[in-house]
Amino acid sequence: MKKITSITFAVFMLLSFMGMKAIAQKPKPGDILGTWFNEEKTSKLQVYQVGTKFFAKIVWLKDPLDKASGKPRVDNLNPDAKLKNTPLLGLVVLKDFAFDGDNEWKSGTIYDPKNGKTYSCYIKLDDSPNKLKIRGYIGVSLLGRTTYWTRTVLNP
Repeated sequence: MKKITSITFAVFMLLSFMGMKAIAQKPKPGDILGTWFNEEKTSKLQVYQVGTKFFAKIVWLKDPLDKASGKPRVDNLNPDAKLKNTPLLGLVVLKDFAFDGDNEWKSGTIYDPKNGKTYSCYIKLDDSPNKLKIRGYIGVSLLGRTTYWTRTVLNP
């Protein structure tokens, strides 16, 4: 009987610890704030907050200058002719994300300067506070592409 009580107590303690860990790790709205490398590590993007919404802009480029002209790279694939000369540095690529209270920032859009298109998007922390899963899609999230960003300064 003493052995069963000890095992039951050990299981209870383990489950309690796991429950506290899950509670402690529940994401908060600001957990995505900071600077992130894109998947290819060719740019750094700063996620910032305005009111309750989240945005991200390009703050560093591995190749900031156009190879042909030697001038700063611009958003030359933008479908709006007025925006084709907008510098890539400072360009806002994630817009209007709202935290859902769980582990998802949604109802926002992602702009891809590689093709000049804007997509619906959601963001999740991916098994780590230092890795973002970003899913851009058209219509439903099944029709899309996922990319992963890594925090530039890792949180312990």
